[in-house]
Amino acid sequence: MTCYVSNPVDEQGYVTWSEEEHAIWRDLVARQLNLVQGRACDEYLRGLELLNLPRDRVPQLPDINKILLQETGWQVVPVPALISFDRFFELLANQCFPVATFLRSREEFDYLQEPDFFHEIFGHCAMLTNPQFAHFTHIYGQLGYHANPKQRAFLARLYWFTVEFGLVKQGEELKIYGGGILSSPGETLYALDSQTPVRATFELNTVLRTPYRIDIMQPIYFMLDDISELYQLSRLDLVSEVEQATLEGLYPPLFPAKEQTT
Repeated sequence: MTCYVSNPVDEQGYVTWSEEEHAIWRDLVARQLNLVQGRACDEYLRGLELLNLPRDRVPQLPDINKILLQETGWQVVPVPALISFDRFFELLANQCFPVATFLRSREEFDYLQEPDFFHEIFGHCAMLTNPQFAHFTHIYGQLGYHANPKQRAFLARLYWFTVEFGLVKQGEELKIYGGGILSSPGETLYALDSQTPVRATFELNTVLRTPYRIDIMQPIYFMLDDISELYQLSRLDLVSEVEQATLEGLYPPLFPAKEQTT
C-alpha cells in the first residue's frame, strides 16, 4: 500500500511539477551530490555527468531518455506509484525502466519505502548509461518475465544485492553502484563507513539465498571486483542457479523478524 499517487504525464511525456516538488528535488539533490562524490563508483559518476540533471527543478523524462537511448538504448517510462511484478519485468525485458512520477513529502524526506522519482532518477539512471550494467538489467528483466513466482522470489534477491544495494571495488577502494544506497544519505554513509554491516565478496549462490528487509539499513552488502562482473553474470544460466538455490534453501536472516502490528 502507498499513500502516494503519481503525477499525470502529458502526451509528450512531461509532468507539471509543483513549486514545492521542485524545492524538494533541489534539496534532495544538493544533499546527495555532496555525499556521492568520492563514494560512488566511476561508472555512476560518469553517468551523472552525461545526464546533467538539473539541480534547481525536477528533470523531465524526455530529456533523460535522449541520453539513455543514445548511450545504451534504454528509456524511462512513467508508471503509477506501485506496479505488478509482471509489469516490472516486462518493462525491464524491453529496456524500459519504470519511474513513478511522485516525489516524497517533507515528512518522509530522509526515508520512504516506496521508490519515488528521486530514487529512480538520481539513484538508478546514471548506471543505466553504462553498457554492462544496462545489459545485465535487460537480461534480468527477460529472465524475470518468464519466471514463476518462486523463481522470482530468488531473482529479487539478486536485484536487491546488485542494482539496489551493490558495492564494487575500484583500485584499493570500495565504491557504491546500487541505486538504493545512492539515493539515501544515511545508507550512503553507512554502507562504506559503518563497522556494523558485513561486506562480503559477491558469490551468486550466496546472494540468491540471503534474505533481506526493505525497511532497515542492510546488515550485509556484496562486493563485485569490477562492474564487468555484471555482464559475466548475465551470460550464466541463471535459471539453473536459481533452481540450485531453491533446493538448498535460504540462509538464516541477519536481522530480527519484523514486528507485526494489528
